[in-house]
Amino acid sequence: MKSLKELYRVGRGPSSSHTMGPERAALLFAEKHPAAERFRVRLYGSLARTGRGHGTDTVLQKTLPRPAEIVFDTRTAELPHPNTMDFQALEEGNWSAPWRVLSVGGGEIEAEGIEHIAPPEIYPLNTFNEIAALCRAEDIRLSDYVERCEGPEIWDFLERIWTRMKQTVREGLAADGVLPGGLGVQRKARYLHQSHHMDESAETAENRMVCAYAYAVSEQNAAGGIIVTAPTCGASGVLPAVLVYMQKKHRFSEEQILRALAVGGLLGNLIKTNASISGAECGCQAEVGTACSMAAGALAELFGMSLEKIEYAAEVAMEHHLGLTCDPIRGLVQIPCIERNAVAAMRAINALSLANFLFCTRKISFDLVVQTMYETGRDLPGPYRETGEGGLAKLYRQEE
Repeated sequence: MKSLKELYRVGRGPSSSHTMGPERAALLFAEKHPAAERFRVRLYGSLARTGRGHGTDTVLQKTLPRPAEIVFDTRTAELPHPNTMDFQALEEGNWSAPWRVLSVGGGEIEAEGIEHIAPPEIYPLNTFNEIAALCRAEDIRLSDYVERCEGPEIWDFLERIWTRMKQTVREGLAADGVLPGGLGVQRKARYLHQSHHMDESAETAENRMVCAYAYAVSEQNAAGGIIVTAPTCGASGVLPAVLVYMQKKHRFSEEQILRALAVGGLLGNLIKTNASISGAECGCQAEVGTACSMAAGALAELFGMSLEKIEYAAEVAMEHHLGLTCDPIRGLVQIPCIERNAVAAMRAINALSLANFLFCTRKISFDLVVQTMYETGRDLPGPYRETGEGGLAKLYRQEE
């Protein structure tokens, strides 16, 4: 597996696959063709169908140094990945051969000729069962295993990630108004944060605050603000929401939070390696489901739970997102994406509680639920994998 630095990325929303990945590809292509007079980018699959709503065309035109023609090809069906794009440059009157790039999720891209930027594999073990066996044999925690593979410098990196997460929460709580894109979605984080009632129970207050933090990040993402992929832009609100809330409530130290981020990142890495974190490939279960699993495992580490409880928390969090479709209305990362981040944050806390009480009854391993998620996602019909052609996206369009 690759470094957590490839999973946690700081960048602008609203989509790691649709904006961060294409932006990275455009920078590389422009570097290869400094004398280009014009550019052409052909988008396929999910990029073609929801690229306008996600701002793919905008980020490409802003990133490429010369005028760029963006072609939305919704007809080509045989693709190596649902997020496929071809770049061409016009040089001395001739178009270059297409350079094919796959935006595979979390801002990562794959393409011929970019081996020099491909990050190394630094984790020798690729399943939770293997990692857990090593941790038991050597009496270390998962966060210790992360440090062993990444080196002590990982803590400086995670400190920067945590600082950015907290900053995004603060920015989202302070913001007001309507989100861009034409749906007229009103920001709600600030209202949730401030709408305390005198007779509010502790449980209700917890749900409200966790939701406020999740909304804060997700609304910033929808507005094109700076977020941390965890594991993606569209699911970026879940992990910071639960960690910010629990640190405020229980006064956990910064070191404890960083160790929780390490464990959450390790779980996300396992899902990314053995399945997918791309909504276009496996539906929203791959994005929000993964984020919930990361958050539940991170919380279990934060509370010092055993390896078995960490696994159970992460497993049950993913299990109850299986089959979740990706059906963004108008291709915007707003409805139902923002609410899903809030619901998943609360579900991560529920998974933590279940793990604490029932871990000894567990029958399903984390590795098995990851494999199940991947197969379920690949079996989902195309309209439910970030194409904007099914589910809420389809029915809302019919009502307009």
